[in-house]
Amino acid sequence: MERQEQIRKWLAGLWGAEDFSLAAASADASFRRYFRAQKSDGRSFVVMDAPPANEDCRPWLHVQQLFRAAVHVPEVLAQDLDRGFLLLSDLGNATYLQALTPENAASLYADAIASLIRLQQASRPGVLPDYDQALLRRELDLFPEWFLVKHHGLVLSEKDRQQIDEVFGRILAANLAEPRVFVHRDFHSRNLMYIENAGNPGVIDFQDAVFGPISYDMVSLLKDAYIEWDEDIALDWLIRYWEQARKVGLPLAADFGEFYRAYEWMGVQRHVKVLGIFARLWHRDGKDGYLKDLPLVARYLRKACERYAELSVLRHLLDRVEDKITVLGYTLEKSDL
Repeated sequence: MERQEQIRKWLAGLWGAEDFSLAAASADASFRRYFRAQKSDGRSFVVMDAPPANEDCRPWLHVQQLFRAAVHVPEVLAQDLDRGFLLLSDLGNATYLQALTPENAASLYADAIASLIRLQQASRPGVLPDYDQALLRRELDLFPEWFLVKHHGLVLSEKDRQQIDEVFGRILAANLAEPRVFVHRDFHSRNLMYIENAGNPGVIDFQDAVFGPISYDMVSLLKDAYIEWDEDIALDWLIRYWEQARKVGLPLAADFGEFYRAYEWMGVQRHVKVLGIFARLWHRDGKDGYLKDLPLVARYLRKACERYAELSVLRHLLDRVEDKITVLGYTLEKSDL
């Protein structure tokens, strides 16, 4: 409440005697919170509250400046970095996740793909952190530490750890072989805003953007932790992206099969990371809202591991924590045997 009162005083200093209301809008997996400030004339704004002891607004501001010419991001109207306040234009309160229907999905995903391609076309090296081997590996290591050991209580032997290290090396080699572009890093249905009669999508939560593998954001979009699409639908959207991106000169493989394999292995890295992060959010931070999303992410990971024998170590680890066994390529519940 103290932070909220500070925001009220800050806005009063900006707007003078104008009447306005302030209400909680949303929060995310970090310490950031968002408030919606509405004036008496109906105009609406969003305030980002990023406590300086825990969050730094400057990476968000830096990425906003890089992205704003290519995609629809919030405009910065005022800032107080010492206190961690940003006043932003309001992109509404309807995320893609809330707005998607079977009737509009194709259109909204076409918009999202077009937006992503514009962002990738604007890419240049040296202005965002590199999504390098060290960062990719740190993310992978969240999986054994938080998902396997902490969340499921799995005891990993030296052989287990050696095999995990080896499969992580293969994943990293595939990821690092990809062409590099701007990567939002969470380009999915909760971070894309549906704006009726305007440019879709609005793009938010981009402060962790990096310069990295070109397939990463398509993995975020089509293998979304919060909504699942039939594989044939997702494949159609992926092919459309590949065709459009190549047409404008983005450095994608000329053979779709080669690109698809890179996309799948990038997905493995992301799903391994996300399982670790969601488990850590619960066990370290007390945030249980993501536990319900673990099964879908694990299912994505399992499907990829079943397609590529080189990833069988990860599939066997999933078998152990999910009390399943794989027989002749089929995954069965042990209780059914």
